[in-house]
Amino acid sequence: MSDIISKIRERAKATRKRIVLPEYDDQRVKQAAQIIEKEGIAKICLLTPENIDKEKQKRYTEDFFSLRKAKGDSLEDSRKALSSLLYYAAMMVREAQADGFVAGASHSTSEVARAAIHCLGIDEQMGIASSCFVMIVPNCSYGEEGVFVFADCGIIPQPSPEQLAYIAIEAAQFTEKVLAIEPRVAFLSYSTKNSASGWEIDRIKEALNIACSIRPQLLIDGELQVDAAIIPEFARIKQADKVLAGRANVLIFPDLEAGNISYKLVQRLARARALGPLLLGLKRPCSDLSRSCSVEDIVDCVAVTAIRAQK
Repeated sequence: MSDIISKIRERAKATRKRIVLPEYDDQRVKQAAQIIEKEGIAKICLLTPENIDKEKQKRYTEDFFSLRKAKGDSLEDSRKALSSLLYYAAMMVREAQADGFVAGASHSTSEVARAAIHCLGIDEQMGIASSCFVMIVPNCSYGEEGVFVFADCGIIPQPSPEQLAYIAIEAAQFTEKVLAIEPRVAFLSYSTKNSASGWEIDRIKEALNIACSIRPQLLIDGELQVDAAIIPEFARIKQADKVLAGRANVLIFPDLEAGNISYKLVQRLARARALGPLLLGLKRPCSDLSRSCSVEDIVDCVAVTAIRAQK
């Protein structure tokens, strides 16, 4: 077990939060729940059709309808949504009956994100929901001794400059508060400091300006090719060493396609751990899972979600 994973689990144990797992029929989830309870990482509520409280389900349905009727949803739409354990779990978190939920072993990211956004709501200070992965690369000296945060790899397909700025800010806050690592943020591109030109580069430059105006103390730079972002030697060669000096540990991708491809390449080719996608920008904590997740991935996403609930 890596040092960062050990620290995450220990921090989760400090205040055992109640985390809901709605995918009771997935064997990996069952095994993870047993490990989490045994190690004292969190208090687990493994939802099943048999332990649904019908009175609460009725109340959750009414509350959900009040949230969604302005969007044109009917009461019948709300009843259908709350017949799903996924939405029931999300409403438990909204109603403070649980501290967070983790799902995605048998649901797509879009399904989990939709339930989370509709039930938990978006934090008004951020204005957008996004996601990040904690990437743990073995035998790697880059980033934070092989630890990186990748964003956004799961939610926003083509972020605007303002959305990119907030993705960077959300990922940086996550890195600092949950991983206890000082964030060093790089906006990634195929260009480093005007080595190319075009609207894509202009979009990243604008995002950098917005992020710097909102969080002027944040260590953040762009546009940077990935080698200039994470390798000091190449940062010097490409004259991109004034801010990050090739030591970025938070990598912000220009769009969802680049982010999703990159995290999967690193995960498979470098045999990295990929925790997430962890959903950011919501009023309460939750995490998605890759449908190819391992038991250990579920355990550690629960631990991260529990730490976020401590804040």
